[in-house]
Amino acid sequence: MTNKTISIYDTTLRDGAQTVGISFSLQDKLQIASSLDQVGVDYIEGGWPGSNPKDELFFEKIREMDIKHSKIAAFGSTKRINMSVHDDILLQALVKSKADTVTIVAKGWDFQVREALNITLEENLNLIYETVDYLKGKGFEVFLDAEHFFDGFKGNEDYSLETIRKATDAGADMIVLCDTNGGTLPHEVTTITEKVYKEIGSKIGVHFHNDTGVAVANSLSAVLAGATSVQGTINGLGERCGNCDLITLVPNMTLKMGYESTMGANLSKLTSLSRFVGETANVIPNTRAPYVGENAFAHKGGIHVSAIQKDTRTYEHISPEQVGNERRVLISELSGKSNVHFKAKELGIDLEKDKEIAKKILQKVKLLEDKGYQFEAADGSFELIMREATGEYKPFFKLLAFRVISEMETGANLACEATIKIQVGSQIEHTAANGNGPVEALDNALRKSLSKFYPKIADMHLSDYKVRVLNEKDGTASSVRVLIDQKMDSMHWSTIGVSTNVIQASWHALVDGIEYMLYKMEQDK
Repeated sequence: MTNKTISIYDTTLRDGAQTVGISFSLQDKLQIASSLDQVGVDYIEGGWPGSNPKDELFFEKIREMDIKHSKIAAFGSTKRINMSVHDDILLQALVKSKADTVTIVAKGWDFQVREALNITLEENLNLIYETVDYLKGKGFEVFLDAEHFFDGFKGNEDYSLETIRKATDAGADMIVLCDTNGGTLPHEVTTITEKVYKEIGSKIGVHFHNDTGVAVANSLSAVLAGATSVQGTINGLGERCGNCDLITLVPNMTLKMGYESTMGANLSKLTSLSRFVGETANVIPNTRAPYVGENAFAHKGGIHVSAIQKDTRTYEHISPEQVGNERRVLISELSGKSNVHFKAKELGIDLEKDKEIAKKILQKVKLLEDKGYQFEAADGSFELIMREATGEYKPFFKLLAFRVISEMETGANLACEATIKIQVGSQIEHTAANGNGPVEALDNALRKSLSKFYPKIADMHLSDYKVRVLNEKDGTASSVRVLIDQKMDSMHWSTIGVSTNVIQASWHALVDGIEYMLYKMEQDK
């Protein structure tokens, strides 16, 4: 088991597309395929031609693209019983796909053969042999996905081995052992893979589902036991609990175990790939995902921050730059002065001139967080606190008064109007605006009143708005935390407000957001 080079087979576009709530468009699939090629994925499984028009069109369009490294694989099943290979429409669709590789799924568990296919064990073996033999005769590289193999091996070892022998005898280029139900554990994987390795040699791939939360661990165990190819998806997408997450698997194999792969040589692209696929799939990113999560290298405790400033190895198992991620130092009630100094350095703020400034900032942060503020998720608000403490920032406008009126008429929607009075320099502006709700009406009125002073505000827009109740036991008198994300051009920032009144909390977050934008614009002049 000396082979240290592992091929990576991605099935995001097929198995990953079976995730509940995900539906890739044709353009989505082509863009993801291009991204997978750029990071060095060896095989991209594009879908099942013949099962739907979109997948058929994918194999046509992908041939027009400049794919430099990856082989494109088409997925399908063995031919149907009592039908010749020439008459099987789905099998012929695989041939017409002109894919580089064809992956055929076949039952590797006698229980599935009898109960799901309702055929004899011998008939299943014949289907495997005839299908692989036919596709090899057509010049394809052929992989066999031995479905339910691990469960089958545990129930009837001899028959499961016979299914993969048939495929090997027919010329299959690789046998892929599948844990289709995701119930196998790492120690079982090691034992079974070692036995199969002795049986058929190094042409072994593996495909694990994550129903017991160990798909990555199972894949690593299989590689140690002799497997030379691993199937998986980006971000672990897949039906039920998902598939082996290649984003976690590859750096583990590369950085921790010394295995080589083309994808492993492109680790610095992993974070951007993970986020691109998540964005394309319209899936909220897992901030705690290993290696690529927003919080994978985030430090909140003061002792931790103090230590990483001396040597990052004290609380980081790798450098975040190795996988294209970045270190984050969060500010909270758990922070120490080292957190403030680290954040100041990150923002280019010199706190060494006045030793008391960092202490004052920290005291203010802890006081506000005691009231419910959470600055780790509100970088814009925290930067304003720091800039104000150093004298670099002063508010651009002053609120004199605001009023929000909501009116409901029978059979009509709730109508909201906000009236606001602000002061900019010596000038006072009194403005009103409507909105679908009180917060939108207030936001519209504030922007309208400021637009004559700061026209660029028209390019800014709210991208996310979150409200969280902080002390549910107080019922409608509970404090609420409002987090607002705003964007302008390539800029993106988050601000926060806390109050027992959701409109007032929203006001504080909205004002911080606008003040932050105005401050940044002033600095760019």
